[in-house]
Amino acid sequence: AAAMAAERALAMATCTAPVNIAVIKYCEIRFRIIPQPCPAMLSPFPLSPQLKTTTTAAASRDFTEDRLWLNGKEEDVGHPRVQACLREVRRLARKRRGGSEDTAALSLSYKIHIASENNFPTAAGLASSAAGYACLVSALARLYGVEEELSEVARRGSGSACRSMFGGFVQWQRGERPDGTDSLALQVAPETHWPELRVLILVVSGEKKPVGSTAGMQTSVETSPLLKHRAEVVVPERLAQMMQHIRERDFEGFGQLAMRDSNQFHATCLDTFPPIFYLTDVSRHIIALAHRYNAHHGHTKVAYTFDAGPNAVIFALADTVAEFVEVVRRSFPPASNGDQFVRGLPVGSAALSQELVAAVVTEPVPGAVRYILHTKPGPGPQLVDDPSQHLLGADGLPRSHA
Repeated sequence: AAAMAAERALAMATCTAPVNIAVIKYCEIRFRIIPQPCPAMLSPFPLSPQLKTTTTAAASRDFTEDRLWLNGKEEDVGHPRVQACLREVRRLARKRRGGSEDTAALSLSYKIHIASENNFPTAAGLASSAAGYACLVSALARLYGVEEELSEVARRGSGSACRSMFGGFVQWQRGERPDGTDSLALQVAPETHWPELRVLILVVSGEKKPVGSTAGMQTSVETSPLLKHRAEVVVPERLAQMMQHIRERDFEGFGQLAMRDSNQFHATCLDTFPPIFYLTDVSRHIIALAHRYNAHHGHTKVAYTFDAGPNAVIFALADTVAEFVEVVRRSFPPASNGDQFVRGLPVGSAALSQELVAAVVTEPVPGAVRYILHTKPGPGPQLVDDPSQHLLGADGLPRSHA
């Protein structure tokens, strides 16, 4: 459709892309503006539509400059990561056309307007930039008719964005070239592989992180000897183990390893100098709660992981969700939004035994968890064909969603 754009004043494409959660944590080193991963990276997975970014890209001969809106607010389109994505997609489009300016194709000289919206807190440790860049690249690719390997282009935006280019369970491969151009994502298994797996995100704060993950990892790479050992020795071994647990749908192994790896990732944050604190007291309460809950049941029924922020990501199988959500509700009684405390996929009700409450719900902390988002592994970026879903109007400016 975009290829016919020369006939129209405006060409537009809209895409939704999922948030992804890392189960074996990464480190990225800045190489000019290309986040360059440390040895063999991770196997995270994108999540279902409960957590997504929607991005619309539009090009027109009438636009006088490139512009960018994030969640309705105009942002700096000159951001190096945004520019890298734009440059790379235009380069691929030029290459595909063999250097000639195809009259039927969208002119590469047209300015671009981009609007992006998240349905979750931006920059609060929920991999928002990854979803945003994966979405941006997919929308631009549709606009310019470029179907090449886009995972590498997305990575120029956010190191973890290439993981959002696929659905299901994804590994970010290190690559060998110094410029990082062979660092790509590979799908380990599709989202249909483990249908019982569920994800509960316990949102403790929607605030912006005090240290962004790229800046934080740069400091860690420069100052943490533990990170060096982790990257060279621990991660490659754990990556192989995690992929096996996923293939075998072994929740006990998967959960144990996810928790251990999250703890070690945050240990490297403490080993950074000066130290970085992503976890809060509430995060630590949730960790202790998960261990008490598993100890009561005698095996791993829930597993936590924390990215660069205080929100907990809890993995569980479907038959555990209702009981654990009730445990969380008792442990962190919601302040006022009782009806909105659980969002996303529906959660059934569960009665807790007195033994479980006595063993697990020790000291309730009212209001500490703002809400729970219930989701599951989902697909990669989806192009949206319904014109009413475009975030930009016919004038190329953001539609008001009032």
